[in-house]
Amino acid sequence: MFTGIIEEVGAVTRAGEGYLYIRAPHVLSDAHLGDSIAINGVDLTVAEIDGDVFFANLMPETYRRSNLGELKAGDLVNLERSVRPSDRLSGHIVRGVVEGVGSLHSMTPEGEAIIARFNAPAELLRYMVVKGPVCIDGISLTIIAKDEASFSVSLVQYTQEHTNLHTRKPGDRINLETDIIARYVEQFVAGRGEH
Repeated sequence: MFTGIIEEVGAVTRAGEGYLYIRAPHVLSDAHLGDSIAINGVDLTVAEIDGDVFFANLMPETYRRSNLGELKAGDLVNLERSVRPSDRLSGHIVRGVVEGVGSLHSMTPEGEAIIARFNAPAELLRYMVVKGPVCIDGISLTIIAKDEASFSVSLVQYTQEHTNLHTRKPGDRINLETDIIARYVEQFVAGRGEH
């Protein structure tokens, strides 16, 4: 489990069919083989550590549901270690299970903030509500607006400076994870009608 609060922006050193190598000195400071690290919101397992670089395997399912297959050497990625039972939950409950991808529509300055608008598939938008949480490339954010094809979030300066969103351009694909609580409620309510 994760919080969606990015700890480090790492750099891809190598990427290929079924693997990623990522330079991440901060998140590796206390990492061990088998630990979970969210890479752009995707929960992957540390399979090797070599100094400040770690290696993770990727499954075909990961490629189908995320943008990790598009990564290449030099790309920046958002990183977060899994939470410990004693950690603060500063963002929201993030599983590291990307449900699909959307795309950046626009970035519009608003004072010191930036309003980022994303296009998203209808099957994910149904689980998003204004003032509710969403996880974009592993970042816990709050939805401020939503329509039938897109949603918007406001990026404070800290998020602008400590994530890889500042490198994104309109059309770039982003990983999405919706609020698990909405999915549980929907399933519970649907199940009640079956009895």
